[in-house]
Amino acid sequence: MQIEVLDETGRFRRRERLNEVLRRVVAGAGLATRVRGVEPEVTVVLVDDATIAGRNAKDRGIDGPTDVLAYPLSEPDDVGLPAVPHLGDLWVSLETAERQARAGGRPTWHEVALLAAHGLLHLRGFDHQDEVGWRPFAAVQALAEAEARAVDLARATRRKVREAADP
Repeated sequence: MQIEVLDETGRFRRRERLNEVLRRVVAGAGLATRVRGVEPEVTVVLVDDATIAGRNAKDRGIDGPTDVLAYPLSEPDDVGLPAVPHLGDLWVSLETAERQARAGGRPTWHEVALLAAHGLLHLRGFDHQDEVGWRPFAAVQALAEAEARAVDLARATRRKVREAADP
């Protein structure tokens, strides 16, 4: 899956790591189904609370910020519409992710990764109206957190190897 990360806040420094984790989640969760033989694409847009609150009010009629909004280009029940490789856009509030990360005791970029992974399921037509519907979301978020920890560990280990090899 092609994943583009756009940081509208100018503050997110882990775009490469986020991209790596999302690619791992897509592969691990089987979300990379090709569309007419073309690799699917997703855009992740990182915004502030004010921006996402505006979209939340306009698009959902809900006041205030939220953590992630998913804008699929098609829905599973669309009939007669052409399938397109761009699955849609995910908007993630970096400020809300920062608060949730502090509350959960994890790095902000890990929270962003699990929110984006959550949104990927929405782009693939999943929803969580009840406990049964929530299960895939809980699983993919746990996978995103595990992959984020693995990426951090691998980077730290590579750094130690380079330092040990450079006297």
